[in-house]
Amino acid sequence: MKQQTLAMAADQNAEFERYLKPTRRDQFLATMERVVPWEQLCAVIEPHYPKPGNGRPPVALQCMLRMYFVQHWFNLADEACEDALLDSTALRRFVGIDLGMERVPDATTLLKFRRRIEDKQLGAALFAKVGEVLQSQGMKVGKGTIVDATIIAAPSSTKNAKRERDPEMHQTRKGQQWHFGMKLHIGVDSETGLAHSAVVTAANVHDKHPLPELMHGAEEKLYGDSAYASQQALIRSKAPQAQDWTNQRVRPGSATEDLDRIINRVKSRVRSRVEHVFAVVKKLWGFNKVRYRGLAKNATRAFVALGLANIYMARQRLLA
Repeated sequence: MKQQTLAMAADQNAEFERYLKPTRRDQFLATMERVVPWEQLCAVIEPHYPKPGNGRPPVALQCMLRMYFVQHWFNLADEACEDALLDSTALRRFVGIDLGMERVPDATTLLKFRRRIEDKQLGAALFAKVGEVLQSQGMKVGKGTIVDATIIAAPSSTKNAKRERDPEMHQTRKGQQWHFGMKLHIGVDSETGLAHSAVVTAANVHDKHPLPELMHGAEEKLYGDSAYASQQALIRSKAPQAQDWTNQRVRPGSATEDLDRIINRVKSRVRSRVEHVFAVVKKLWGFNKVRYRGLAKNATRAFVALGLANIYMARQRLLA
């Protein structure tokens, strides 16, 4: 345990303020402090992290991982994350920074840490480790999978140094509107509502193509919207025992129109659970727009965001 300095004591003087009230950010960070499996996640990165003894001593691994997660939770750029730590006592306390003894890791340090995770493809490894930890806590993958995809927007402007859009992003039409960016495909357990698989593609890839990669193979039921209708061959190629419970397309004016809508509505009571994951990733974590160029970097961010979303959605069960 670090020895307390005057700077840390000054940060904690607020405890003596009579009318102090914890903010929602304080409550959120306190919950994440308890439910995030820090040791297991650090063990994933530790083999690839610089060791002390060669040049400047590296920042503590868990400190950098906490700062990296803060960047995801509050949708901050590298420089903005550094400024937030300098400005917020709650964030510094969560990350474990004492300004009386050490500096806040600057934006360049966070950039190098993030690129190390991207280069070593540790985003998918962190997502998988979170799944293992949750399964060890009793939240096992069941016999049903819900599949869905969402579009993550990318800048369509050509006002940049290369005078071109990101070549790995593409446009697609949804309804009467065109979108440019990438697509995040996920597979969600129908019982726990937690994501167990994910694939990132350009936006013009049809939802059905990554379908086998979103299944674990032991499904008995597969749920999805009408984009996955009539894909029995793809479903059976990965899960031979799986029944097709995807929503079927309704033909207006047909004799069975009302019955088809009722059946789809019953299926959607289960299928709608996939939207909870997207709500956390896009609304809470702010991942409705890409931050980097290329699919690989944004895929790493997507995997980490999904892992953090699983922890957040399972927080009550983990605390219990």
